[in-house]
Formats: sequence, C-alpha cells, structure tokens
Amino acid sequence: MSKQRSNKASAAIQASLKKRYARERRFQWYGRMAVLIGFVFLFILLADIVSKGLPAFTQQYIRVSVNLDPAMTGLQPGASQEQIYGADYLGAIKSSLREMFPEASSRNDKKALYRLLSIGAEYTLRDKVLEDPGLIGHTTEIWLRAHAEAGSYLKGQVSADTPESDRKVKDQQMAWLDQLRAQGRTESRFNTTFFTQGDSREPEMAGIKVALYGSFFTLLVTFAIAFPIGVSAAVYLEEFAPRNRLTDLIEININNLAAVPSIVFGLLGLAVFINFFELPRSAPVVGGIVLSLMTLPTIIITSRAAIQAVSPSIRQAALGVGASKLQTVVHHVLPVAMPGILTGSIIGMAQALGESAPLLMIGMVAFIMDPPAGITDPATVLPVQIYLWADSPERGFTEKTSAAIMVLMGFLILMNGLAVYLRRHFERK
Repeated sequence: MSKQRSNKASAAIQASLKKRYARERRFQWYGRMAVLIGFVFLFILLADIVSKGLPAFTQQYIRVSVNLDPAMTGLQPGASQEQIYGADYLGAIKSSLREMFPEASSRNDKKALYRLLSIGAEYTLRDKVLEDPGLIGHTTEIWLRAHAEAGSYLKGQVSADTPESDRKVKDQQMAWLDQLRAQGRTESRFNTTFFTQGDSREPEMAGIKVALYGSFFTLLVTFAIAFPIGVSAAVYLEEFAPRNRLTDLIEININNLAAVPSIVFGLLGLAVFINFFELPRSAPVVGGIVLSLMTLPTIIITSRAAIQAVSPSIRQAALGVGASKLQTVVHHVLPVAMPGILTGSIIGMAQALGESAPLLMIGMVAFIMDPPAGITDPATVLPVQIYLWADSPERGFTEKTSAAIMVLMGFLILMNGLAVYLRRHFERK
C-alpha cells in the first residue's frame, strides 16, 4: 500500500515538474519572441530612415555651356573684383539654357526650363569667374547644381508613369533632363553641400554645418557646467555630507529632477536666463546652461553609484597609512570610480545632444545660415534642424531630414562607443 502511494506521489511530482519545465520553456520563448519583435521593429525603423536618407548624400549636376558675353553679363576683360561680383550671371545662364533648348519659347516653358538649375547656380558661376577672370568674353563648360525637383527625377525618385498633376517635375522638364542625360551632361556627385553649408529655403542648397557648430558649442557649455558640478555634488553627498533630513531631502529632489520633462527646463531657461538675465536668444550659451541643468541629475546619480561601487577596503587602506579624507577621495576613490563617472557623463551628454524641446523654448528654432563663431552667436542644433526640415513639404527636405537623423544617430553611437572605450581603458589602468 505504501509502495502504491509512493508511486502516485512520484508520478504527481513528475507531472508537476513537467508542467513547471514547460512553463519555463514557454516563458523563455516569450522572451525570445519579445526580443525578436523588438529587433524587427528596430530594423524596419532603421531601414526606413536609411532608405530615405541615402539619396541626400548625392547631388545632381548639369553641365551647361555658358557664354560670358560682355553684352549679357556687363563684364569687360580686365574687370575689377567689384565688377565681377556685380555682374549678371543669372542672365547669362538663362540665355545659355535658351540656346540649348530653343523650343522653350513661351513664358511658362522658359520658367520650367530655368527651374532645372538651382538658384545658387549664378553664385557657382561667379566663383568660377573670380577664380579665372580670363573666362570673361568666352564660352565655358561648367557644372551647375541641379534643382531639387530635377535632381529627384535624375535620381529615379520620380516616375514618368505618375500623372503629371501629381508631380512637380512636368513632362517637358523630364524630356529636357532625358536629353541632357543622353548627351552626358548630367552627373551624380557626393553632396558636400550637406556638410559645408547652413540652412536654406532651397533643399539642394541646405546643409547641417550651422547645426553641427551649434551642437558642438552647446555641448561644450553643457559639459563645462554639468561635469564638474555634478561630480563635485556626487562626491560631497557620498563622502562628506552628514546623514540628516536635509541631505535626504536633497537626494529626493535630485531623483525627482531626473524625471522632470525636458520642456520644463526650457521654460525655466526662457523665464530666467533670457527674460530675467537677458542672455542672447538662440545662443549656445543659453542652450548649454539649460541642457546642463537637465543633465546634472543623471551625472550626479551615476557618479554616486560609481563611488558607492568602490570597495571599502581601498578607503580603509588609504586612511590606515595616514591619508586624510580628502586625499583618500581624490587619489584613491575617484580614480577607481572614474570609469563609471565618465560613462554616466557621456550618456548624459548623449541624451542632451538628442534634446529639442527645451531648445525650442529658448528660440534655437531660428532660420540661421551662417555658422556661429562663439557661444553667444545665434545658432541651432541638429535635433532642431531635423524638426525644421521635417515640417517642410518639399521632397528634398524629406530626404535631408532622414540624412540628418542618420548623422545624429552616428554621433550618438560614437559617444556611446567612447563611453565603453573609456570605461574599459580606465578599468585596465
């Protein structure tokens, strides 16, 4: 009888174990599926951004035979630099286009013909003449930047099968572009303008240079303020501050500040630094101060965690050989905690690099073409530039938006990679 009971109990245990193991296997599969789904969605997002952004890194050019006739440009051989600057290059380009396509006789046809080239073509021709004044009075072959709409057709982004009313590149323009391509007068080049020019209302002339400069100066101010203050606060709270209600209140508020929406810091910057202290609007110095306030809680929390992780034996050994409390912290605790401190600081800076809401509140959404020379000059930053381009209806700005996102993601990956490298480097040291 007891043997039968034992067999029943053993069978029940085995059944229970099978059910438990089955639940564990199902739970593991649920976890794998969740990770797989996350990777799939991430891949879809990245693939969409890359597919839309890659065309922005190429620029289409059209080779035009421009006749620099003095009667057309107003330039004579031996003209001064001032006269070269004031010449009518646009008229010469339009005249050359009409000679290349004499069938464009009506006003609308001519307007469509001129739209094949960017409005910056005249400045390209001017720079060419400034470089070689001997071109005056002669016909020269010059590569000029194509308009964004013409460039989209040359890149294959616009189909001739689409109804003409649903596309900006008209049938006649397509015929002209096909003719130019057949003659070898079109060329695709790497879009250096994207990195060397500021913002523009024309997609083919817009770049992220101002945003890169603005992001650099803003992060420079952010790091100069947030890192020393954050690390000092963490060291004081962890090593020197007495344990009482005041320090408990400070710690609670630091943790609460880490959860405050970023736009609140933007409102603070607008009310205090711009309206009260009258600091310049849309300047990296204000943006850096606002982002440093937002980044401080992250740096303090991560720095405290790194200091807490230092073995107590290191402190005891330093104090045991006669080192003061300050010497122990500076020469022993901080070097050991530095990998974690740097990692937390770089992650906080990466978070600040991707912020746009607080900077919108302090006016860094302005249209700026010239890069800033310092922290007090008007500027914008990459996230705000992406926001501005995303709000534009032109197709050229759509691909510029995705390309700028790719650049921003590249910087974030580099910063996180730097954090990993510094952590490993200091840990080995």
